[in-house]
Amino acid sequence: MSMWQWIKSFFKNGQLESMKDCYYELSAEYYYKKLAIETCVNLIANALSRCEIKTYKEGKLQRGNMYYALNVQPNQNQNATAFFHKAIRKFIYENECLIIMENDNFYIADSFDVKEYAFYENVYSNIQIGELALNRTYKESEVIRLKLTDTKILSVIDELYESHGKMIEAAKSYYKLKNNKRVLVKGDYLRAQDDETQKKIDDMFENQLKNWFDPDKKSVAFQLQDGFEIEDMSDSKTGLTIDSRDISNLVDDIFNYVAMAFHVPRGLLKGDLADIDKQTDNFIMFAINPPAEMMEDEINRKAYSKEEYLNRTYLKIDTSKIKVSDITELATALDKMFAIGFTLNEIFEEMGRETVDDPIANIRHITKNYQTVEQALKGGET
Repeated sequence: MSMWQWIKSFFKNGQLESMKDCYYELSAEYYYKKLAIETCVNLIANALSRCEIKTYKEGKLQRGNMYYALNVQPNQNQNATAFFHKAIRKFIYENECLIIMENDNFYIADSFDVKEYAFYENVYSNIQIGELALNRTYKESEVIRLKLTDTKILSVIDELYESHGKMIEAAKSYYKLKNNKRVLVKGDYLRAQDDETQKKIDDMFENQLKNWFDPDKKSVAFQLQDGFEIEDMSDSKTGLTIDSRDISNLVDDIFNYVAMAFHVPRGLLKGDLADIDKQTDNFIMFAINPPAEMMEDEINRKAYSKEEYLNRTYLKIDTSKIKVSDITELATALDKMFAIGFTLNEIFEEMGRETVDDPIANIRHITKNYQTVEQALKGGET
């Protein structure tokens, strides 16, 4: 059905029909791709929303307006989790996301126009945020634009899926064909060619045999009339065969392609718990860290000056919070951190826990097993 025919189907005698009376069907194969993409998007969005965005002033961790906006409430209508979910979805589906900074608040633009220059700042206009259309234009330095690549990954997936989806449809059709029950009815068809006789024949084939072939009918009696004989013509010959497992493998290919495109481990996408730690590490390294670093660089260059950044006033996106670890598994590593001079509060921060207001928690300790090279050359004397 062409697009014009599809649109015309909503009209009858020049009048738009009620939507309840308009029926159209999307190919089931479309939902395989949709499921794979949505799973990847949700995995990435959920992971990035778990990250803590840390703000520093002259190298020291500081929690101010920027920290609160990016970790709790970017604007009066969204919390940080909902904000970044929307940003990541637009970033993936539309290949870019524009964030407007106004009065210490951050807003995601639903649509915009951009005029790009080579030696001057880009100019953004016709910005729409929800129902609000902004009248003013913005320069590049006044907005945050997230754009990872010049290639829209979804268009690549669509082109790949266009041919692979046909394979799935063909496999399903062949599966139905091979598993259909077909019979040949032999009989004396030298009969009167009148409507009443034909109606009786049609009733036998379309109604009685229909119930007989219905797999949901556990017990159906069928009385074959005299002069007729049924021969099973179902395809039970050897040769090219296909079963539901083959179709499932084709669907798995779609998930594999999408996982490859988004750099998400295939097992993680399918919910496979084998080697979950390694899968999570690969997921963070290849699927999370690149967009996180891109977001970090973009916000730093727009929210802070060059002098501030060089003076270690900036923000960092901490992706270590994504992976949940059992504290008992970290005991040895935490003990080693404490032994080389980490304070208790620094260790608490690395664990994602609140620091304690106690002078002892800020004292550095070190074991006697460590010494300088000069001390080692003197025989360990201090």
